[in-house]
Amino acid sequence: MRVARKVSKSQFKAKALRYFREAEESGLEIIITDRGRPTLKLVPFVEDPASLLRPLRGTVVRYEDPTEPVDEDTWEALK
Repeated sequence: MRVARKVSKSQFKAKALRYFREAEESGLEIIITDRGRPTLKLVPFVEDPASLLRPLRGTVVRYEDPTEPVDEDTWEALK
């Protein structure tokens, strides 16, 4: 997992175009802070936001009783 970059408002103001290009090229979010506190988020534009979730469609397993423990024999990650 890639971590979003954090920059202060003063850094962002001085080099905004550079940060725009960086977000566009890397696809990462840039968090803009004010005195260390996150205030804004620069997010790359995605034409079809639903396309980001499309690869996950059909991969979620439905459990009738989600609070019951999963048996090790049926846990796919252990296979």
